[in-house]
Amino acid sequence: MLHHGRQPSLPGPAPQLLLTLRSSSPARLSKFFSPRTCYQIRYWGKRDAKLNLPTNSSLSVTLAQSDLRTLTTASTSASYPEGDSLILNGEPSDITGARTQACFRELRARRAALEASDSSLPKLAALPLRVVSENNFPTAAGLASSAAGFAALVRAIADLYQLPDTPDQLSLVARQGSGSACRSLFGGYVAWRMGSAADGSDSKADLVAEASHWPDMRALILVVSAAKKGVSSSSGMQQTVATSGLFQQRIQTVVPANMDLMEQAIRDRDFAKFAEVTMRDSNSFHSTCADTYPPIFYMNDVSRAAIRAVEAINAAAGRTVAAYTFDAGPNAVIYYQEADEATVVGAFTAVLDGVGGFKERAQGLKSEAKLDEVLAGILKGGVSRVIMTGVGEGPIKSDEYLVGEDGEPVKR
Repeated sequence: MLHHGRQPSLPGPAPQLLLTLRSSSPARLSKFFSPRTCYQIRYWGKRDAKLNLPTNSSLSVTLAQSDLRTLTTASTSASYPEGDSLILNGEPSDITGARTQACFRELRARRAALEASDSSLPKLAALPLRVVSENNFPTAAGLASSAAGFAALVRAIADLYQLPDTPDQLSLVARQGSGSACRSLFGGYVAWRMGSAADGSDSKADLVAEASHWPDMRALILVVSAAKKGVSSSSGMQQTVATSGLFQQRIQTVVPANMDLMEQAIRDRDFAKFAEVTMRDSNSFHSTCADTYPPIFYMNDVSRAAIRAVEAINAAAGRTVAAYTFDAGPNAVIYYQEADEATVVGAFTAVLDGVGGFKERAQGLKSEAKLDEVLAGILKGGVSRVIMTGVGEGPIKSDEYLVGEDGEPVKR
């Protein structure tokens, strides 16, 4: 699993996926930034747990790498002791789980196929792997850390092995680690098509639009809790599949309609429709969780105060300028367009004085929306920090790595 370990401080360096190749030959380096994503249309439920095949398609926005990152270095050498290893956020992490092993096994098989077809290639597939990874956002608290971690791991090892696979081909591998990970291999606006093949060969990521298509999309993340959630996503979704009466309606009717509406809104750069579908799908998802037996509650009073704040901001603006969404956790992601930053962000800076994470440009922003004292008090008492970000690109090259020439983690 990729969700244990000490957390580095927030915010930190840019989101990055970094790969380093170490072997008995001179070191070769290939380094990347890797982003995280945030749902607009949620994946919740599996039709095949072993292959991580979803019960519905989903869609997300890739967030800017200057604000959220997973940094991963993969290395290999004939001099390493036998056995693969993973260090996550400074602590050894278990890699014996079926999902992690599935990723390692598939990537090794692809490298072995290259070596079999070209005898001049170094024999890397049989060598032990050392992987070191860091997040700069909370794991297991509804910020898609497991997905970002598996995407980073797959991309790092794929580049270590110099695989020719395209991002959509690698998404088939990343999906086996974490279903949502397949979307983190792309930038911009990304769908995960559920597919229908029993072997999962058509269940992969699909680029809906590049970040450059709608570049002024922004997001304000209210970090309500960095604590590990009480019910994990994997456990929660299976409980929902088994017990929720609303679940079948969601996957058969609600999600297909929302996918069509969302993709059209993105193509048209229609923020009002984007916002409506985003909020409706978030509501639908959490209603289905509440309908699970026993019920699952990922949001809390601070989350609900954030919803009321968005409603107040839109009412004051006289149009839809902000949209809330929540993954499987209490942290609010609030979308807005760059032109409306003063209206949206200014409403929160007014009540979150002293809370860290606001960028310098947010200082002095004035909003026509004034949040009432009750909402202001709940938010002030419950938001630990904020992250200002926006739509961003997929993995890009970096210069930093986490493993030294001796194969040991670099002290930072």
